[in-house]
Amino acid sequence: MAEQPRRPRTLNDARTEAEAAFKKATAKVAEAPPKQAAIPGVKEQVTLRIDQDVLEFFQQDGPGWQDRINEALRRAAGK
Repeated sequence: MAEQPRRPRTLNDARTEAEAAFKKATAKVAEAPPKQAAIPGVKEQVTLRIDQDVLEFFQQDGPGWQDRINEALRRAAGK
């Protein structure tokens, strides 16, 4: 007895099979590790965009301007 000819695959068949295979291969996203508690007194480097006139105000008294900005932000945050 002769084998029956296979019916040609359609785009929907291929898409359905591909989606099923992808779902099997993908895993759930791992949870982010818990954020570590900040160590008191340790400073973190960040990038901050501030207006030029504000920067000049803090820099006009010379070195230590970053500490002065930090102190002003601390007061504004109520700490």
